[in-house]
Amino acid sequence: MDALSDVLRLVRLSGGVFLEAEFTAPWAVLSQVEPADCRPYLSPTSHVMAFHYVLAGELTLTRAGDVPRTARAGEIILLPGNDVHQLGSSPRVPPINAGGLIQIPEQGGLARIAHGGGGERTAIICGFLGTEAPVNPLLSILPPVLTFDVRGSTAGDWVDGAFRFAARELGAARVGAGSVVSRLSELLLVEAVRSYIADLPPGQTGWLAGLRDPAVGRGLALLHAEPARDWTAEDLARAVGLSRSSFTERFTRLVGQPPITYLTKWRLQVAAIRLLERSGSIAQTGYQVGYESEAAFNRAFKREFGVPPAAWRRRLSSPPDDDRG
Repeated sequence: MDALSDVLRLVRLSGGVFLEAEFTAPWAVLSQVEPADCRPYLSPTSHVMAFHYVLAGELTLTRAGDVPRTARAGEIILLPGNDVHQLGSSPRVPPINAGGLIQIPEQGGLARIAHGGGGERTAIICGFLGTEAPVNPLLSILPPVLTFDVRGSTAGDWVDGAFRFAARELGAARVGAGSVVSRLSELLLVEAVRSYIADLPPGQTGWLAGLRDPAVGRGLALLHAEPARDWTAEDLARAVGLSRSSFTERFTRLVGQPPITYLTKWRLQVAAIRLLERSGSIAQTGYQVGYESEAAFNRAFKREFGVPPAAWRRRLSSPPDDDRG
């Protein structure tokens, strides 16, 4: 498994929710869906990532601290952090809260919004991806706003067709439509991240830029494939065909931390998820990610998350089990 797939797996997407919206100029809405808003549609969710697919017309997205950006038909806007944002025909139009405009069909099916002043039409599918993971590595590696031009993507045809199919399925309230939407939403996230990586400019740094570098990407894949292995920088450098100093410098420059520091953080993120799965004792979980002693695992985990593993498990799991194994 490659490193990106590994991170996406750790995020543990719990499904998706769609909403169909049609606006006419002038219009503007404030949008932010909380995990509690998705409870009727998703399994327990700790975080929601929002996206908007423009089917027709165009819109302007405004987020605090950002320059307004325009999205046109065929473009998708993804907000991994689910920040409050304004959508509208112009950033100068005073917004209203989108939540009060949502129409829920009595017989089930796709929720809708219809709003505006009667001018130029914009049609959108809004989606919300839920994640169960208490630690979300995607939030630290993706930008606050990510755009994906379906028209310019090799996957454009299936993405567009899949969205329209999902909207029809939900609109007809067909049996199993929720599962279809969930899988399509996950595929959308993967495709959007892959597109973002491919479009990164030369000289870009960060975890995703590291994936694109042949040596660093291979090193990340090795660390993710065997997190419990007693890796050294020399081992990794030898495996990717570089000297230790060259590999460490390149890895640190792109990823933002030395390879063994990165490995430690990755091990603990994996452990945090496994603790919630309750498939073993604290000591067994620590051993599975490379800690020979429970005491060392406890110390490292507390440094990273602020609480020892047993307290983490009790706080985020229900009902509590015996953490002594």
